[in-house]
Amino acid sequence: MQRSVNNIDINYELYKVFYHVAVSLSFSEASKKLYISQSAVSQSIKVLEKKLNQTLFIRSTKKVQLTPEGEILLRHVEPAMNLIKRGEAQILEAHSLGGGQIRIGASDTICRYFLVPYLNRFHREYPNIHIKVTNQTSIKCVDLLESGSVDLIFTNYPNSRLGHGFHIRYIREFHDCFIASRRYYRELEERSLSLKELLDYPILMLGRNSTTSEFVHSMFQQHQLDLVPEIELSSNDLLLDLASIGLGIAFVPDFCVTQKLHELFPIRLSSELPSRQLAIVHNEQIPMSSAARQFMHYFE
Repeated sequence: MQRSVNNIDINYELYKVFYHVAVSLSFSEASKKLYISQSAVSQSIKVLEKKLNQTLFIRSTKKVQLTPEGEILLRHVEPAMNLIKRGEAQILEAHSLGGGQIRIGASDTICRYFLVPYLNRFHREYPNIHIKVTNQTSIKCVDLLESGSVDLIFTNYPNSRLGHGFHIRYIREFHDCFIASRRYYRELEERSLSLKELLDYPILMLGRNSTTSEFVHSMFQQHQLDLVPEIELSSNDLLLDLASIGLGIAFVPDFCVTQKLHELFPIRLSSELPSRQLAIVHNEQIPMSSAARQFMHYFE
């Protein structure tokens, strides 16, 4: 019979060793990070596995893998480790903007077309604060926020991953548009198309794991239409490049296309698309650092 976990007293250091092995999938890398011997790392993992009565890693001569039980444990340990690190950083920072760091999650598009001027301003005003930006889709940025890997995220909204416990501040409204090449689709420039008529043309758009994909598929479904994209990519800039050479009609946020309007034009639709929001989000359950609070002031 397995012992109840509630009755197990496990030293924090064992979880710390587990965390470093789990994220690096290497006993040797973990030993370097922790400044202990590899045998000490191995022994700590054995002790933890014995206390939990579970195998956490699959070891072979070539690689180390997490077992399903190890993956479950990591999902709980990682946020805890990030929370501890964040607490340490805030104490060392001592509510001063003379040092420390700010960790931001945002998509490639939001970084390039919106965030750069704010990052530039913050870096000039607080040069001693380290700025770390993690680039993920808006949906995956929520995972970063949940795990404590970032202090705040910038995301398109609606975002299906955002639930309770998050503070959402809307900072600007934008519209999406269908963009085509004047060279290859000139006959459409003076026309107004319905969503159904758009399906007669190849549609280029972001991949399924994005808020933009969720939004446009939902929009077509509301009109009882099934959208099957010709091409799905992870970059709006690349979508515009492919649209400019005539591979199809790209669906992108309007703020992405200002530099290419000499060769591309927005398709006029018979019914206007609903707007979306750009939002800044943080976890209400976790205290924010002075640096993160100061950065958020830029968007009030």
